[in-house]
Amino acid sequence: MRWLLTLVIALVGGFAGAALWQFAGVGPNPTREYLLANPEVLPEAIEVLNRRETLAKVEPLRDELEAPFPGAMLGNPDGKVTLVEFSDYACGYCRQSMDDVMALIAANPDLKVVIREFPILSEGSGAAARMALAAAQQGKYAAFHDAMFAKDGPSEENIAAAAREAGVDIAKAQAAIDGGAFEGQLQNNMFLAQSLGFSGTPSWIVGDQVLNGAVGIDKISQAIEAARKS
Repeated sequence: MRWLLTLVIALVGGFAGAALWQFAGVGPNPTREYLLANPEVLPEAIEVLNRRETLAKVEPLRDELEAPFPGAMLGNPDGKVTLVEFSDYACGYCRQSMDDVMALIAANPDLKVVIREFPILSEGSGAAARMALAAAQQGKYAAFHDAMFAKDGPSEENIAAAAREAGVDIAKAQAAIDGGAFEGQLQNNMFLAQSLGFSGTPSWIVGDQVLNGAVGIDKISQAIEAARKS
């Protein structure tokens, strides 16, 4: 019946398909009749169509999406299930989601969390993202990520403090930042986000599901479990 559900969506905007069916001289449109008799299938049909549209966007980019900037990840580096998060250090919802991410890692030993720095909210967002990638280069990403989100925003002082707390060699990090070492990664993250239609943070990808916002641990857990079974 899945093929029929997809056709249902095409008929919603005025039942144009019914007119074509009858014009062809083959009698009443069975899909239209099914829809009228079973309108409860519409939510499922819309969900199926949305899932297919999401997959069409994600699949060509999946390998790139799930390959982190070296070191810019949390959880199990060899995890069988990958959760991708587009994140901004100025985003309160990203900060709010940190506890969920850590709980998911604790509950799923096979989970790899790829963080894609997506600094769109403030000038400080970009500075914090660059320092995060510099920390990743030094093997200090998780420590900086935690320390940065423990602050009240990506001010110059907070970024420096988070870097010190994470044990980042700040002189080395600043040299890499000044040399433009991370511009290509940030531009690529922007390209990926635009390709997927993301305009805010956090945005998540796991398996064939895309989630937007601080959706909560239960919804992400369900998506992880579905990805594990697929």
